[in-house]
Amino acid sequence: MTRVGVLALQGDVREHARVLTALGAEVVLVRRPEELASVDGLVLPGGESSVIDKLSRAFGMQQPLRDAIESGMPVYGTCAGLILLADRIANPIAGQQSVGGLDVTVQRNAFGGQVESFETALTVDGFDEPVHAAFIRAPLVTEVGPRAQALAALPDGGVVAVRQGNLLGTAFHPEVAGETRFHELFLDLVRAA
Repeated sequence: MTRVGVLALQGDVREHARVLTALGAEVVLVRRPEELASVDGLVLPGGESSVIDKLSRAFGMQQPLRDAIESGMPVYGTCAGLILLADRIANPIAGQQSVGGLDVTVQRNAFGGQVESFETALTVDGFDEPVHAAFIRAPLVTEVGPRAQALAALPDGGVVAVRQGNLLGTAFHPEVAGETRFHELFLDLVRAA
């Protein structure tokens, strides 16, 4: 059985765990470095990116996360998780850091506050049918570096899904929209690694 973790410091942890379990994975809620060391892949959930950043440092998780990414662990970040994976944040709050690894620049809350949340159908490279995507106070990828690849964009060209090797990021929340293909792709990356 594939053993994967969900970073469980803050955010929509249960929703990711539910999808991954339904897809046949063994799920570990990761809060400490030893729990991270016990999994073959990790999901960084949506939530508050600045809070997850602060908690990852308080719990001694920031450097172990960076080391895991550097060593090639498959990691999937949704919304705040995408911000954490980004090498660059265009508009961080004071002192905010990312764990990095994904050669992109992201803008936090790019579409506005909670009331500007929206849903749409997206065409995604490699998927036969459009994806139902829920954007909740979502970020936007404003720059895709040469090591990363855009997988999906909004009609105006704004990039909302990216991949770089074993790293996958979406600005939206498939785990709340009943969409499983990104989690399936993540589990394929874990099995291949």
